[in-house]
Amino acid sequence: MKDNRKIKVGITQGDINGIGYEVILKALDDPRFVELCTPVIYGSAKIAAYYRKGLDIAPINLVQVPSADDARDGEVNIINVVPEDTKIEPGVASKTAGQAAFASLESAVTDLRSGSIDVLVTAPINKDTIQSETFTFPGHTEYLEASIGDGDKSLMVLCSEDIRVALVTAHMPLAKVPSAITKEAILEKLRIFNRSLQRDFAIDCPRIAVLSLNPHAGENGLLGTEERDVIIPAIEEAANEKILAFGPYASDGFFGSEAYEKFDGILAMYHDQGLTPFKALAMDQGVNYTAGLPYVRTSPDHGTGFDIAGKGMASAESMRSAIYMAIDIYRNRLRHDRAYRNPLRKQYFDKSKDNVVLDLTKDDSEND
Repeated sequence: MKDNRKIKVGITQGDINGIGYEVILKALDDPRFVELCTPVIYGSAKIAAYYRKGLDIAPINLVQVPSADDARDGEVNIINVVPEDTKIEPGVASKTAGQAAFASLESAVTDLRSGSIDVLVTAPINKDTIQSETFTFPGHTEYLEASIGDGDKSLMVLCSEDIRVALVTAHMPLAKVPSAITKEAILEKLRIFNRSLQRDFAIDCPRIAVLSLNPHAGENGLLGTEERDVIIPAIEEAANEKILAFGPYASDGFFGSEAYEKFDGILAMYHDQGLTPFKALAMDQGVNYTAGLPYVRTSPDHGTGFDIAGKGMASAESMRSAIYMAIDIYRNRLRHDRAYRNPLRKQYFDKSKDNVVLDLTKDDSEND
């Protein structure tokens, strides 16, 4: 970074009755982590200590700080954002836990907007218990679009080192998906995805595969007309905008034949179509990234894990990958924006005279 300071990574506690604290503490267990960045957890030192007792890891010194601006490099910092007497019930979905999750998220987002932290990594929430008068969104992605989007549209992208899957529709009932699949919606997501692959993942000319909505890509209208009437026209218009989009591909054959390896990104029509194969291929290392926003936000690709909460069984690989990816994307954006900040102006040169053909049958004086 320009001033040589470490990147500040804000980490929300997520649902306090889930596996959030377990994966956070396990991910930060390696003392070398603080050499890479400055972690700032938004939560509760008391709750962190409760979960720490049940884990087979070395003691982690959590430095309590009043604000992210006071965070210390070389330490794992924590800001208390919930009351001391907040009730902990591992594995239980409760409104108290939902309120604690929102308090953490709201505080971290405020600091992200102010520049007190550089990137945001969110632990999993329970989408039901977090609902309130102030949180009326299907999930993190929609809340962040409204809170930090500044008018920009977001795109849910599930990423690993080998595969990136984006969604046209995200947290939506399956019955409502067909009506939401429009040419405009697909084009909007392709533009965001293409831009993100270039700026956030440093891919100059990304190739994007577009999946079909219906089985066997509609079989020329026999099994559905969305491919013919909506998806293919969207792909063709994207080509006019110099976006390298291909398809539509039937999802089963596309993943079964490993065709995904030939593309930099995959655009799925709905949640389970894209996320089921992704998690089968990359569950442990997968990361949920919110593309299209002015700020960087990542998350593990798993949920609250109520069934294993408090048992010390949760894997921290996805959380660790989410922190690494947030840092990488932040750096990629800095490099990309620096490279394109002052582009050279296009110059026009009249080369019409360069096409003069000499008649070799004439002597030099005639050609002159």
